[in-house]
Amino acid sequence: MVYISKVYTKAGDGGQTMLASGEKVSKDHLRIRAYGDIDELNATVGMVRVEIAREPKREGAEVFLDELDAQLGRIQQELFNLGAELAYPEPDEPTEMPRLSLRAEHVDTLEKNIDGWNAALQPLKSFILPGGGALAAACHVSRTVCRRAERKIVTLAAAEEQVSDIALRYVNRLSDYFFVLSRAIADRLGYAETLWAPETT
Repeated sequence: MVYISKVYTKAGDGGQTMLASGEKVSKDHLRIRAYGDIDELNATVGMVRVEIAREPKREGAEVFLDELDAQLGRIQQELFNLGAELAYPEPDEPTEMPRLSLRAEHVDTLEKNIDGWNAALQPLKSFILPGGGALAAACHVSRTVCRRAERKIVTLAAAEEQVSDIALRYVNRLSDYFFVLSRAIADRLGYAETLWAPETT
């Protein structure tokens, strides 16, 4: 249980913050940047869910939107766990403090979700420009923020070697999820996708 009685502590006024392990680091430390990007990604997922609520209730679309919202709610919880995992590097000495982390089944579930949404889609014949309605466009924002978070985590892994393979697999798969989801949304809700047409430029 987390208990927060005061929002500001002034402890970070000098540009430092504390990891979950208690270690003080600069606020631009690679680990802080990595889980900061995950936090930003989680915020974009929240915006996708807001767009779901705004989407006009077309006949036959409610089940689709409810399923989508449930998946995204689960993903938000998983992203918070991933942020906690990144905020707590492996300690030098054994500790009894429980550590949150993603597991292989989280990646497996994402892959099943991707395959499920992709099954009904037509094969791609060109790259897609972000769009396809407000909800699909919001998914593209999440996709690009996810890719940035992935790049930051890869950099952290190369520098510290304390990032799990599962965490890397999860964020890689999650960006694919948002791409497929944007296409599924456009398809199910009747929005046109804009294809990249380099010959027109």
